[in-house]
Amino acid sequence: MFTNSQRQEERTGKYGTPRVEYLQELVTQFQNASSEETKEKIVANLANFAYDPYNFTFLRQLNVIELLLDCLTEPNEKLVEFGIGGICNACADPENAALVTQSDGIPLIVQCLSSPVRSTVNYALGTLYYLCNASNKEDILKPDVIDAIKSYAAASEVSTTFSNLAQAFLDKHVPQT
Repeated sequence: MFTNSQRQEERTGKYGTPRVEYLQELVTQFQNASSEETKEKIVANLANFAYDPYNFTFLRQLNVIELLLDCLTEPNEKLVEFGIGGICNACADPENAALVTQSDGIPLIVQCLSSPVRSTVNYALGTLYYLCNASNKEDILKPDVIDAIKSYAAASEVSTTFSNLAQAFLDKHVPQT
């Protein structure tokens, strides 16, 4: 899963497409796609590449983070789900997290907390966990956001995953009163 230049060269082979070129092809295909299903598949693929730190520089170079953020504004719930999933994957890297914040992504991520799709909410919780820091906590730790996260933390009978992740967020970022 995690790779380096040597491992990538071995896997790609003599006639394979270098990673940055392949990612560029995906971005171009997304931009030219007219089918929602095609866009969903491409965004899911891009989100999977966001797991691997080897790809982080390429994702920034090709504006994939911004593309994923744009997906959060779509009415298509699958594009939102895959977009926030990719953002969550990429935000483990401080440079990617800073890019999301600088691109005004926090309100879009907060909006994902009210999604009817469970994985979208889960990814939003994880993303906010990574993003929240001294420079942006005023944007994230608003009363309505804290209330939503507290409700997920209290809902262990609905989803242990939500509950545990929400509680981890509260423990790390919200001072106990």
